[in-house]
Amino acid sequence: MAESLVARLRGLPFEVRQYLLITGNYWAFTLTDGALRMLVVLHFHQLGYSPLEVALLFLFYEAFGVVTNLVGGWLGARLGLNRTMNAGLALQIVALSMLMVPATALTVPWVMAAQALSGIAKDLNKMSAKSAVKVLVPSDSPSAGSALYRWVAILTGSKNALKGAGFFLGGLLLTLIGFRVAVIAMALMLVGVLALSLVRLRADLGRQKRKPRFSEVFSKSRAINVLSAARLCLFASRDVWFVVALPVFLYDQHGWSHWTVGGLLAIWVIGYGGVQTQAPRLTGLVKGGARGVTAFWAMALAGLPALLALLPLAEVGWLVAGLLAFGVLFAVNSSWHSYLIVHYARADGVSMDVGFYYMANAMGRLLGTLLSGWVYQVYGLAACLWISSALVAASALMALALPREAKAS
Repeated sequence: MAESLVARLRGLPFEVRQYLLITGNYWAFTLTDGALRMLVVLHFHQLGYSPLEVALLFLFYEAFGVVTNLVGGWLGARLGLNRTMNAGLALQIVALSMLMVPATALTVPWVMAAQALSGIAKDLNKMSAKSAVKVLVPSDSPSAGSALYRWVAILTGSKNALKGAGFFLGGLLLTLIGFRVAVIAMALMLVGVLALSLVRLRADLGRQKRKPRFSEVFSKSRAINVLSAARLCLFASRDVWFVVALPVFLYDQHGWSHWTVGGLLAIWVIGYGGVQTQAPRLTGLVKGGARGVTAFWAMALAGLPALLALLPLAEVGWLVAGLLAFGVLFAVNSSWHSYLIVHYARADGVSMDVGFYYMANAMGRLLGTLLSGWVYQVYGLAACLWISSALVAASALMALALPREAKAS
């Protein structure tokens, strides 16, 4: 059976085999990234860290992601996306190794440094994977636009499903084998993935013939700048209540166990990833170009957090139902944004445009993470939800400045 599978893979077009390798690489990384986030949140909250202190552990994770996307896009154009993707895997292994030390050595500065490396690794890996799709999809066919959207949706949706599985895995591993052993197991898995990637991934993937200047990473395209600003607000709106506030609220206020919290967030992200793979069908239901489709889905999302904030959060059923509904609409928004950036990006220099865009994405996560810890600690979960609603509304208004082209095919 294994030989038959290998034979089938060899019979696929070269671009498809490369796409599958990149997707598998991205999946493995994302699984460990989601598990590590849940391990850190729950383990350090259990040790007595306040919500704001837990959020600060991720400060460098998100802050270094901002810089990495700028520099990583430039490096990808100069050195090749295979090298930036493999560098991301290697750095994640180093970050996990830093957390293998005894519990007494896990000081706040040490964990923040490990998270900084993990943030760099994550954004190198993600930028490389998203940029590679633009390079691999043939651009000369009549259906290139819809094919690109499908490939991006599959990559993004499957990644988020694996990230959700990582949340569950992190909570489960913490319960069953503890923090240190879980980190060791994940590092060993990534060593195997890195070895395969070094051997099989094409050497010149995405590398420009002309060596671009670093100043070129700052986009001169109005469409990319507007979309990047909208993306910043969109992801800040999710993380302001999802990253720290919600897990701590369920753990403290409702007495949920580690694996139960991880399980709920896992189901949410897995479902969110599944919806993303179907986003081409859903966005196609709304007629109009990029401007109208983007604004419509953002406004549809903006009302949900506000509605949740008005409901009795002591009733966990309302909170879970609202969380699931938010996930569906957020998934459509995120997948459509992911397609638009690859669509708008230059064919020659795609990694720099995508890197600039994901820099804004990282800034949104950084803002949302810090607000999640601080606002929840001072004002509670309802305040986080109101801020989430305002941020989505701001994203919708920004979308009105996008070009009208790029119809939802």
